[in-house]
Amino acid sequence: MKIAVTYENGNIFQHFGHTEQFKVYEIADGKIVDARVTGMDGNGHCALAGMLAGLGVDTLICGGIGAGAQAALAEAGIRLYGGVSGSADEAVEALLAGNLGFDPDVHCDHHHGEGHSCGGHHEEGHHCGKGLH
Repeated sequence: MKIAVTYENGNIFQHFGHTEQFKVYEIADGKIVDARVTGMDGNGHCALAGMLAGLGVDTLICGGIGAGAQAALAEAGIRLYGGVSGSADEAVEALLAGNLGFDPDVHCDHHHGEGHSCGGHHEEGHHCGKGLH
């Protein structure tokens, strides 16, 4: 199992589509066996979902995340635990212990006043998950 966390200065970065780093944890027998911070190779939710899938990540912990990003992660087969804040390490430990507090209805509301709709391009036939494999 590999868990990725949107990451900034030890904490969960609060906007998936703008994250510059992920901390990726490798899990074996319910314990963290390796953890590394990695920079992103692209920007936007499609590139990020593809990068995570390429790293073998199957679980993501993050703060805010838009509908388009959620769809891209779902198409890539990555489980989402959104609406989480605080320490990245503590969140992973909580997930492994079965007591991570997360918001199953998390959504992006950071930039809607700027004319961007997180899920808007899906009505135009764009599907982020294509070509990820």
